[in-house]
Amino acid sequence: MTLLKNLGFAALLAFSAAMPASARENSLTISSGFLHFSTADVPDPRAGYNGWISNQTGVTETLMGIDYDLNLYPRLAESIEQSAPTTWRVTLREGLTFHDGAPVTAQAVIDSIAPISLEGHTGHNTRVAKLLDLAGMSADGARAVVFETNKPNAAFPWTLSDPGIAILGASSDEFPINATGPYVFREAVPEQLYRAEANADYRLGPPGLAEVRVVFAADPASAALAFEAGETDMVINYPETDFERIKGTGALGFSAPTARLYFYTVNAASGPMAHPLVRRAVSIAIDRQGIVDAVLAGVGGVPAGTVFPAGKGWAADIPVTFDMAKAEALLAEAGAVREGDRWMLDGAVLEIDIVTYSSRAALAPTAELTQAFLQAIGVKANVRVGEYGTGNDAIAAGDADMFLQAWVMTPQGDPGAVLETLLKSDGGSNSGRYTNAEMDKLLEDGRLTFDQDERARIYDKVQEIIASDAALIPVFHVSQVNVAKPGLTGYAVHPTETYWITHETRFSE
Repeated sequence: MTLLKNLGFAALLAFSAAMPASARENSLTISSGFLHFSTADVPDPRAGYNGWISNQTGVTETLMGIDYDLNLYPRLAESIEQSAPTTWRVTLREGLTFHDGAPVTAQAVIDSIAPISLEGHTGHNTRVAKLLDLAGMSADGARAVVFETNKPNAAFPWTLSDPGIAILGASSDEFPINATGPYVFREAVPEQLYRAEANADYRLGPPGLAEVRVVFAADPASAALAFEAGETDMVINYPETDFERIKGTGALGFSAPTARLYFYTVNAASGPMAHPLVRRAVSIAIDRQGIVDAVLAGVGGVPAGTVFPAGKGWAADIPVTFDMAKAEALLAEAGAVREGDRWMLDGAVLEIDIVTYSSRAALAPTAELTQAFLQAIGVKANVRVGEYGTGNDAIAAGDADMFLQAWVMTPQGDPGAVLETLLKSDGGSNSGRYTNAEMDKLLEDGRLTFDQDERARIYDKVQEIIASDAALIPVFHVSQVNVAKPGLTGYAVHPTETYWITHETRFSE
């Protein structure tokens, strides 16, 4: 492990190539720009976003799951039922076992979930604990878990599909992540490697691969080069502009719409974007179709007028608007004054600082095109590209005005969780410090309301406020674009992007 920690991406691949052929036979090596799990040698799937990679590689499983149409289904659970406004009963499937052979019981589920709310535990996760909002858990026999929530929560069944709520047994040296999936965790090196091996005793049948390896690529271009050199078998988030060409070489191409949105978090607390009219002007000055055509090469996505993509549930009917003349009129209405080729606002030149990060190929050119569109209406704009964390910090500190990000907006299939974390006044990822009392109440009502038609109306209203107040600025909904070497079967792009490998994934002869 010490040796691997000191290896870069290229050296890591060389190390892999030097392994005995028997260790790599029937192995799938995936290149990804996102291996952002904790620095621990054993990244607890419940902490941070560690659960994404363990779920994607088939190591961990959750009580509930999301299918390819964004529908909720029982996964480790056999059923879920609500017996009171704050009471949910989950019955487990029969015969479930952890990787070490121990049975998955109701008490084991409780013991697995309890640390999520326990400060100081390696599995503590404030974000997930807030989503669960648990008052208590109890076992009703060996196979039923009764969950009590502090308040009625219509999203609770969907929350149980969050990869962070992985069901784990007692850990050991042989099974440090003792889960239930078709693959068994073997090792991890933060920002470099995640490796799992087949679980021959998986309940749905032996997995089709002996080993799954995920290696980190610093940027999409380096991932593409490694794939063409035969150093990896698959690339998640292949550069869109090169997708058609690489398919022409015989590679398999996988592209499908997802719930991922490229959007701007705005600094709503200070600077020019604290003015709602300026935010709206910036939003309608962006030619979203032009961006899609330029940076996604016609295969990657569609312009976004709202936060959820059409056809994937919860999308409000909000049109995409591009109107430079109206944008300038809104700036004037906000009190800005045009002086030659620039705007003055509050006695200073209207200047907007844009930050983004480099791990997705479409981010930097999207920010640069936004800069050009703003300059076309006389607004000076600057672009800085760095790491994800630095962009978030810059917005939170008031050192930037817009932060271009790319998030899956319905990772649990339900609309509330991401909107709450991004836009609620106390949201954990509300780095732009946006506040709106009506928004807060609607998001609260969305959790408390069980009638699905009424919930749809609530989230439609939320999206109307987002558009009218430019609480965040959606740019486009993206299709994930992946490539693999010929013969890979049992794989498809999942709309939440949190499912990659199943026991059916394999290389055909």
